[in-house]
Amino acid sequence: MANMQDVARLAQVSVSTVSYVLTGARPISAATREKVRAAMAELGYQPHAMARGLASRRSRILGLLLPIDERGLGATETAFVTGAATAASAAGYHLVLSPVDAGDLDGLRQLASQRMLDGVLLMEVQLDDPRVGVLRSAGVPVVLIGRTADTTGLSYVDIDFDRTVHDAVGYLADLGHRRIVYVNHSATAIAEGYGPALRSRDAFATATAGRRIEPVMIPAEDSPGGGRAALASAFDRAPDLTAVLAMNESAVFGILGGLAAHGRTVPDDVSVVSMVTSPQVAELATPALTTMTSPGTAVGRIAVEQLLRHLGAGSTDSAGSTGSTDSAEIHQQLLPCTLEVRGSTGPPPTLTPAPTGRRSAHP
Repeated sequence: MANMQDVARLAQVSVSTVSYVLTGARPISAATREKVRAAMAELGYQPHAMARGLASRRSRILGLLLPIDERGLGATETAFVTGAATAASAAGYHLVLSPVDAGDLDGLRQLASQRMLDGVLLMEVQLDDPRVGVLRSAGVPVVLIGRTADTTGLSYVDIDFDRTVHDAVGYLADLGHRRIVYVNHSATAIAEGYGPALRSRDAFATATAGRRIEPVMIPAEDSPGGGRAALASAFDRAPDLTAVLAMNESAVFGILGGLAAHGRTVPDDVSVVSMVTSPQVAELATPALTTMTSPGTAVGRIAVEQLLRHLGAGSTDSAGSTGSTDSAEIHQQLLPCTLEVRGSTGPPPTLTPAPTGRRSAHP
């Protein structure tokens, strides 16, 4: 197996020059760099990742802090992770998933103090998220997948919930729906300040007010059982409902089952739109779900690209810690979900046109 000395002999340079090409610790001319890389390719030399990290004071490891409960990761959440992991790999970094949540700040401080991570992506962000302060105090570069209430000095990539919810409500209203129930995440998530739950709730209130639709909002546990319970509550509050807009992907299948149990067909009696949902999840339902399709892969990729910009702009001190995001340009970006119409939506019953030659089921 070839080593660094073999590369130096073939390239006719010093061992230290080979090291500088690998680590970037000192500038090397383009001609010399190409000679070294050609020698490495000819010999099949693979630099030791840990050694490169020690020399450059970088681990080349990025952390993705994503709290995970007993449900695990669904297809929609996995898209965020996949987008981030692919972008990290393309840049020569490894992405490590860590389930540290806002309730384990001591664990987060310990993780940050070990200097194992060059930078961190933060998911499942609360409006007031104490993890941000811990990471910034430790000098760990951080980019949010989500947003806090105060984003001063923070880079983030998030879903544009205002536009996404307004587009979904507008689509249902244009079909003729006036009794739309919004099923959100759990009451606990709302009370804890979970950003997507609060932002989508406020956007729904604004969107329905603009169209003179009385908002009916129901929290639901993130499970099919939670969806069934939420639907029962929805029928109590709005027995004439004709559409359900669900922000809770785990609950939406319980909603579909609950509608069948109530003798309602989808979409003839009730239309269903699932928010921030992947096509893979949409196709699991019967009929396939109309969705505001999540841009998860793009969000994960852009977040990693920005984190790497921060790492490139940050300085490295003698202890090996990188500079904070203050040394790089702050990047703040919102991506909307896109409407994809499938089989779960249509006009409300009173507006369903009668097929040619047949009597309408809803005169």
